Amino acid sequence: MNSMRKFEVLRTVMAILIALLISFVVIFFVSEDPFNAIKWLLTGPLTSKRNFFNVVEAMIPLIFTGTGVCIMFAANQINLASEGAFHLGGLVAAVVALKMTLPAGVSPVVGIFLAACAGALFTAIPAIMKIKTSADELVSSLMINYLALYFSTFIMKYFLMDPAIGSASYPIPEASTLPTLISRTRVHPGIIVALAVAVLGYVFLYKTRIGYQLRLTGENQKFAEYSGISIVSVILISQLLGGFIAGMGGGIELLSPIYDRFSWTSLLGYGWDAIIICTLAKKNPLYTPLSAFFLAYLRTGASIMARYSDVSLEIVQIIQGVIILFIVAQQFLSRYKHKMIAQEAKSALKDEEVA
Repeated sequence: MNSMRKFEVLRTVMAILIALLISFVVIFFVSEDPFNAIKWLLTGPLTSKRNFFNVVEAMIPLIFTGTGVCIMFAANQINLASEGAFHLGGLVAAVVALKMTLPAGVSPVVGIFLAACAGALFTAIPAIMKIKTSADELVSSLMINYLALYFSTFIMKYFLMDPAIGSASYPIPEASTLPTLISRTRVHPGIIVALAVAVLGYVFLYKTRIGYQLRLTGENQKFAEYSGISIVSVILISQLLGGFIAGMGGGIELLSPIYDRFSWTSLLGYGWDAIIICTLAKKNPLYTPLSAFFLAYLRTGASIMARYSDVSLEIVQIIQGVIILFIVAQQFLSRYKHKMIAQEAKSALKDEEVA
């Protein structure tokens, strides 16, 4: 592990520890029994099989959107449309399940694939707007997420809604629902697909020519242009692939045992969470499962803490905010970074003299 990688690991760990320390201070101020609250926050997910697998269930959609955003952000394309892509993925999976008669086993595969395609087409919209009109992809992608929400609500209300419920679709047929992998939990095969997607995302970014071109464009677009790389192709590939993964995640989430109907009348926030996952993973898809597990563990612990103590689960928002603040702060531990680089340079010089 080189000095820069060691430094980034150290900086991430320090940011997490400082965020936890600040949250503990806040808990001490607002709680009558702070030690009990902290105990539930840190150990709550480990107190039962059900609690632990709640963490596993919660991390599955985070891996999908986190990996998709890593690929988009690696090309320095700040496209926030993965939130809408995830939402549309769930809608398309529901439409396939409710409107298409397919054999058991085939239905979820078709639904998830079409959900992924819908996600890819959706995230391509800001990319095409940038290419054709120079529109800022950050602004355009942020706004079209709400178009995805309102479009999904319209389709659900006029084509899928169960009149007996009034705010959700008809039940998802059992033939389209993903099975559970572990009894008495809602862990489903999506966890296997999510881990495979994270690994394949890493292989794509770091082991293929296109992935190298994508990362080079993200680091220095002008140099990439001078090197003969097609920036337009890089932008489209990164956005299409990122949206494909996010849409796949939405389809898998909707068809999982967690949901029995399409009832997403508001954005679920997985696209926004993906930015946290991507930041913690340093844009490396291989680390998104670890980042997703950390965030899911923290939120599950906060939920348990809120049930068994007098501290609300909003404490997680403080922890998330401080972690992001320190990780993106360029000057955080900058002196230590310079010392590490200088020490490595001295060691290299000594090695050359000995040789």
